[in-house]
Amino acid sequence: MSETSERVKTGIPGLDGILHGGFIPGSNVLVSGGAGTGKTIFCMQFLQSGAMKFGDNGVFVTLEERPKELRREAERFGWNFEKLQEEEKLIIVDAASSKAGLPTTEPHAIRTGLDINALAQEIYRVTKRINARRIVIDSVSGLGIRFEGIAAVRNAIFKLSSLLRELGATSIMTSEVAEGSTGFSRYGVEEFIAQGLIILSLTEQDRELRRSLVVRKMRQTGHSLKRFPFEISSSGLVVMPGGEL
Repeated sequence: MSETSERVKTGIPGLDGILHGGFIPGSNVLVSGGAGTGKTIFCMQFLQSGAMKFGDNGVFVTLEERPKELRREAERFGWNFEKLQEEEKLIIVDAASSKAGLPTTEPHAIRTGLDINALAQEIYRVTKRINARRIVIDSVSGLGIRFEGIAAVRNAIFKLSSLLRELGATSIMTSEVAEGSTGFSRYGVEEFIAQGLIILSLTEQDRELRRSLVVRKMRQTGHSLKRFPFEISSSGLVVMPGGEL
């Protein structure tokens, strides 16, 4: 397995060490987990850190939460997404409002229903516009409401993944996993398309819910296979050292 000295820092304390320095530049990583495990916060922190610490512009494609909800959530951690948008360090593509049949005043939005070709074109356009080096699609599970049949959904996910690779940005896709499922994603194809797979979990221990993550797959690099506890603090995700078997 080859290694590279150049890495894309995640900005999540404790995670880069597990990844031997960070993500491989240009890779597509799937962040998978059940409801409440922290997937969206993970993505927001990745983009916030990229813009504020590493000079990487970012694109957040939201298929679940409306942009105003994302900005409100970001404020909890002291992240000013509105300012980043004004400075064009961050573009939020609103694909959630149209999917829900709601109007939107967002400058970057899919307004003709969740059309996969229109979505791909908008991602391409805004990425080139600000030379984005980080892209998030949250979440591909939201595509299921648009397509009939698992094959159509998988084709849409494959198309988006191919676009992300073509753009050359380091990207994250999220996928919801139903509670009790033995799989790693909603449609059973995302983990095979992505170059990396990080699983977030929320389990009960001693009558208390605890969060943990494991890096299941990361091509082109070594990584720890331990399960690591993490917390969601006032400043975002923090992965605890040591890990647990």
